[in-house]
Amino acid sequence: MSQDETTTRRAGRALDAANFFLADVRDGLGPYLAIYLLTEQKWDEASIGVVMSLATIAGIVAQTPAGALVDATRAKRMIMIVAAIIVTAGSLALPLMSSFWPVAISQSIANAAGVIFAPAIAAVSLGIFGARAFTARIGRNETFNHAGNAVGAVIAGAAAYALGPSAVFYLMAVTSAGSLISVLAIPERAIDHDAARGLSHQTDGAAPTQGEQPSGLGILLSCRPLLIFAVCVALFHLANAAMLPLVGQKLALQDKNLGTSLMSACIAAAQLVMVPMALLVGARADRWGHKRFFLAALLILPLRAVLYTLSDDKAWLVGVQLLDGVGAGIFGAIMPVIVADLMRGTGRFNVAQGAVITAQSIGAALSTAMAGLVVVHGGYSAAFLVLGATAAIAVIVCWLLLPETGGAEAAHSSQAAAPAIPAE
Repeated sequence: MSQDETTTRRAGRALDAANFFLADVRDGLGPYLAIYLLTEQKWDEASIGVVMSLATIAGIVAQTPAGALVDATRAKRMIMIVAAIIVTAGSLALPLMSSFWPVAISQSIANAAGVIFAPAIAAVSLGIFGARAFTARIGRNETFNHAGNAVGAVIAGAAAYALGPSAVFYLMAVTSAGSLISVLAIPERAIDHDAARGLSHQTDGAAPTQGEQPSGLGILLSCRPLLIFAVCVALFHLANAAMLPLVGQKLALQDKNLGTSLMSACIAAAQLVMVPMALLVGARADRWGHKRFFLAALLILPLRAVLYTLSDDKAWLVGVQLLDGVGAGIFGAIMPVIVADLMRGTGRFNVAQGAVITAQSIGAALSTAMAGLVVVHGGYSAAFLVLGATAAIAVIVCWLLLPETGGAEAAHSSQAAAPAIPAE
């Protein structure tokens, strides 16, 4: 085995570990924040929704600059380490706060730092393994990410049952330490930073793109397929982001003492399903078509929303959450692959990825605020149905307007659709 092959294998194992440990760090407290504020701080659903939306808005502001930073810097490992420290500090400080603005500010800072992980991991993966192996590598990344989430959820549920809801904050300190070690274990020499931004010398032999980064907004407006995909992604998260927090609130209202543990069961159940879904995307998406997988992820959401309204039984709610594993498992693996398809050879992969995740964040920010208001005025079932109707719109947009991007012919069409951007 050559030295290069040995280095690549070592980098792959370190990436596996980094995805596993970053699973609990990259999303911060996530749905646990809603349960903590509802049960421990006695906040109402509308206030919880506003705090979560403010945190997501902070991520929106940071996302596209984060993608540009990932493209521009060769210190990709270091920016992930700094971000992990900031997110963990924000979580550990939360039990010391009770009023609205300190909580909102701390979670906004943590969320702004956390947006670096998705483009950085994708860029490092592309820089190490190249475009031809990118789909399989992203599927593997998501597999270890979901496995980390599942293990973390089980541990968090047991710790919350024994020690109370605040235990999840300190679990993050442990996973953060693991993520720091794993990221540092990625050999710097294994990363081709030109390939990591989507330059074409490792794709299909096209000439590398020269010049500085364009803005994410400029790419969205100049590439129609990317714009359509961004709209679909925004609608996906407008429908999806609030579902799990709403389920957690319903469970917590039924049994305050078991609320966090039941939320952990929901998360663990979904994450276990996400593992085979991510593996399926990595193994078959290039053959079956990238759009087909994305459309399948969208179709799950209306079904899931309707099923949540049929019963408040704890076992039913946790069981329906398994469908989240199908939709989110496919989405997490296929999203960066489609962006890489559309940006192949342009050298703008991470800015475009940041722009699409900005659209995703806009959808998520509006989702929690919208759902919280609907719950206050119409109840939980009405909120689930509104979210399901939003997902149905996303299905129609994807079906009618988004072109297929998988396969050699689709990749060629996508390259032609993305106009050349002059050097700045």
